[in-house]
Amino acid sequence: MLKDKKVIIFDLDGTLIDSIGIWNEIDKELIKTVGNGSIDKVDIGKQRDEKLKEYSKCEDAYLEYCGFLKEKYHSKISKEEIKKLRYEIADNYLRTVIDYKPNAEKVLKYLKEKGFILIIASTTNDHTIENYKNDNPNIINKANIEDIFSLVYSKGAVKQLKPNPEIHYKILKELNVDKEECLIIEDSLIGVETANNADIEVAVIYDKYSDCNREEINKLSQYQFKDYNEMLNYIKNELEDNQ
Repeated sequence: MLKDKKVIIFDLDGTLIDSIGIWNEIDKELIKTVGNGSIDKVDIGKQRDEKLKEYSKCEDAYLEYCGFLKEKYHSKISKEEIKKLRYEIADNYLRTVIDYKPNAEKVLKYLKEKGFILIIASTTNDHTIENYKNDNPNIINKANIEDIFSLVYSKGAVKQLKPNPEIHYKILKELNVDKEECLIIEDSLIGVETANNADIEVAVIYDKYSDCNREEINKLSQYQFKDYNEMLNYIKNELEDNQ
């Protein structure tokens, strides 16, 4: 998996950060507010991913997602106000609740010690990542983003979001590396599709919120891990065998 690799590119939400369920709760609360207390039985995470994929070429995919919520739930407030409300609801979660997935920080520190260049490539917005970097003690104390990662690319770094591979092309150019020297770590179908579109190998870390796409995820990815402990054991064995 790591043979001839120099750069490891991590997605953030759902991959490194155990946050998809929390974002679902945030959007559930948002939908209840927008819909005057009512909510349908939709799979919130799947709905969000589908709409972000649909709007990936828009200037602000999340704003358009909020516009979709406005229309679907017949809200009287604007999509701009809905987007602002979403991040007001999210603020406490982002600062105090969200944490790394178990043992993710051990994998990061081990790879860093072994000399790999670690990158974040995420559709998460700049404000959220700043909260993770500066205000969230769970993340700061386990593996400070600024100490671990050489580059952090968020939603604002590119014009087109995943599954468009623009973000990965930007990384290749910035670091002057070939795609064969990179490995992407993802959790979701849209992330795996992005890796495939960039023609870069991808390893998947399990996230239960992607179970609805599990068969396709496994089909399109080269490596699959149930958790970071399994990944850590695998890469330790691989690197030590090659020494």
